[in-house]
Amino acid sequence: MELFWWATTLVLMAVGLIGTVLPVFPGTTLILGAAILHRVMLGAEKSIPWWTIAGLVLLTLLSYAIDFTGGFFGARRFGATRWGMWGAFTGAIVGIFFALPGLLFGPIIGAVAGELIGGKRLVDAGRAGWGTLLGNLAALLGKLVIAFAMVCWFLVAAPAPF
Repeated sequence: MELFWWATTLVLMAVGLIGTVLPVFPGTTLILGAAILHRVMLGAEKSIPWWTIAGLVLLTLLSYAIDFTGGFFGARRFGATRWGMWGAFTGAIVGIFFALPGLLFGPIIGAVAGELIGGKRLVDAGRAGWGTLLGNLAALLGKLVIAFAMVCWFLVAAPAPF
């Protein structure tokens, strides 16, 4: 039965890594859930300690913070005003409700719309949208690094099943 729970955990973590890149599944949350499932099903002597799970929770929260602020800081780096930065942040929040297209294009559209509402020219608004796109790509890379770190931490902290 132990091998079944190991296999389930590893499959869930692999799906979590995929979900980090493709926002179909909540990537780091799925990795955290797999680690908790492993701990609950196998017990303290055959799984990871609770302090490791606490560290994984912190990394999960960090990945969400990076995800929500990536477009915001990208827009800021490319000269967006407060209107554009808040537009990018609002677009990210609204984009959650529109699945994959909303998650990808919500912050960009929000940054451009915010700049246009703030009285900027279309070229400046487009620059803010470009910065949002680059910020989102940097956030995606950061989330992927965190997800890999979570899986590696779990594998190092867990006792071998054999």
